[in-house]
Parts: sequence; C-alpha cells; structure tokens
Amino acid sequence: MHVLLAGGGTAGHIEPSLNLADCLVRHDPDVQISALGTERGLETRLVPERGYDLRLITASPMPRRLSGDLVRLPTRVRQSIRDVQRVLEQTKADVLVGFGGYVSLPAYLAARGRTPIVIHEANARPGLANRVGARFTSYVASAVPDAISGAQHIGLPLRRAIATLDRAAIRQQAREHFGLAPDLPTLFVFGGSQGARSLNKAIVDAAPALTSAGVQILHSAGERNDDQRPTAALGSAPYVGLRYIDRMDLAYAAADVALCRAGAMTCAELAAVGLPAVYVPLPIGNGEQRLNALPVVGAGGGLIIDDASLTGEWIAGNVRPLLLDVDQRREMEIAAASHGQRDADERLRLLVLDAIAGVDLSRSR
Repeated sequence: MHVLLAGGGTAGHIEPSLNLADCLVRHDPDVQISALGTERGLETRLVPERGYDLRLITASPMPRRLSGDLVRLPTRVRQSIRDVQRVLEQTKADVLVGFGGYVSLPAYLAARGRTPIVIHEANARPGLANRVGARFTSYVASAVPDAISGAQHIGLPLRRAIATLDRAAIRQQAREHFGLAPDLPTLFVFGGSQGARSLNKAIVDAAPALTSAGVQILHSAGERNDDQRPTAALGSAPYVGLRYIDRMDLAYAAADVALCRAGAMTCAELAAVGLPAVYVPLPIGNGEQRLNALPVVGAGGGLIIDDASLTGEWIAGNVRPLLLDVDQRREMEIAAASHGQRDADERLRLLVLDAIAGVDLSRSR
C-alpha cells in the first residue's frame, strides 16, 4: 500500500498528515508513505525529519493582492497538476490524503477520477482547497463538527506522545525538567514556534503580579522573540523563559493552565490532554482561530479574549484567580477533556482503508 499525503505549506497542514503517517506505519511497517510539498514550505524540513519521502511540486498559492503572480497563477496551477500526476504515476499511490493548503488543491485536481481521495479539515472554517476537494469524494473527515457538509467528525490526528499523555503521572518529572517548583500553580505561555509578541508583552507585564502571588510561569517566547523577558522585580515563584520548547508533552504536563493562540492543533491538543486554556485568537485571517476555540470554551474548558484586549493587567485580574482556585481548575480540566479526542489518527486510518477498498459510506453509516 502506498499513501500519498498532501499537507504542505504550514505546520497546521503538515503535522496532522505526519501523525496519520505514523499511525499507518504503526499498523503496517511495510506501508509506503510519500508527501507532496514545495521548496518554499516547512515540509522541506519537517517531512524528512520524520523519516518520510518528500516529492516537490511547483508552488501555486493564491496571491493575496493584485500582482503579476495573479496573471501567472493559471500556468502555475497547470504545472502543479502535471507535477502531481507525475508523482501519482511514479508512486502508483493507492490513495491521496489531503489536509488543505495550496499543495492540496492541485493534488485533488490531479487525483480526481484516477485515485481515491480522502480529505481531512482541521479548522472550523474550511479553506478553498478542501471546499473544492470535498466535491470529488465522500471520504471526508473534520476536526470540528459541521465544518464540511457530510464530513465525519473525528478530531485532529495528534502526535502519539500527546495522544497518550497522562499529565498527572509525569507532572513532577515535567516540572523538574524545566526547573519549576514541584507544588506551585503553573501557567504555560506559548505562541507557536515563532512566538506571539502580544502574548509575550502581556505575560512579561503580568509576571511580577503572578510570581508575587505564588504562580510560576513557563514561557516559550519563540525563536524570534528571545529578547522579551521581564525587567521588573519578580516574586518568589519561578519564571522560566525559553526560546522554544520541543517537548510539548512535558510542558503540558507541567502546566495547570495555558495562555496561547487558538490554532486547530493547539485547541485539539489541549482538549485531548485536559489542560484548561486562555485562548487569544490570532487577529488576522478569516476568523477561524476564534471558531476553533469556541467549542471547548463553550463546554467550560477555557476562556477566550481578543488579542487587542490582552494586557498584563487583564492576566493579573482574570488568570491569576483561576490559577489559585484548585476547584475551578479541576472543573475546567474535566470540561476540556470531555471535549478532547485522542484517537483521530486511528479513525482517519480506517477512513483511508475504506477509500482504498471502495467502501460505500452511505451504506456503512
């Protein structure tokens, strides 16, 4: 069996595809995996790091403004489609699994009518590629209910270390790993690999009030924001500032509450491990981050605040009381976990096998 993945461009598209690949290999070590990508995407690093075959195609992203790129777009799309057709012929792929993004659209167009297509949508508001691709197949899954009409709601494929995480069992180990106190309430602040300046500024401003109240802080500032550290005097509770954290499982285990963006993967991971969060949706794009967070927030597993309203004063007045209230935190943990899904990779694998076998989903439901 050869599975071709289309999820290049951003980590939000790439990571779920690689988590599915890991699941497929766990069940069948002989399965062959290839991933489509372009020279400009993160997949040039992430796919080889996970040990999978990367096949490059011509990049054909939709321009965000009128320019020469818009004029050249039809030619680039046609070339991208031809590139994917060549990969399909070379690999003799049994199925194409797409996760959205500009790599997926030419892949869907190339595979239409010749190779079974499976689609997974991570966000509450689908992008163009998956909206188009969903017209070509009945094998569609989503991380958020009702994101695409007729899609199976399965959650988002997670890394095994996250999907199987028992936070309580390794909490002491995790806090020791980061140099945190073993028994203090802990806030974990992160904005992704590049960080988030507004989150960084707010937590730096709030750090004196939090640490003076006995709340310790684990702060991942991002690769480009290492200069954002507290300058005012801190209290006795630890503040640990890092550029980047590659052991997110340990960070989640160490934390009692998270302060973060609301990307699809972030929301899915935090709910799966039962970690309450204060979500600060990215204030650009089509508003999908707010939509991603609303289900778990509505269930009682988190709070949400606009980026423009996030300040150190707001954190001190709203997040500090939450961290100091053990009963409220416990209620929010239960609510978040009840919304989480840990087996999305397994469920998506079964959908892939159904597509290869040509199972009639209208009869199997």
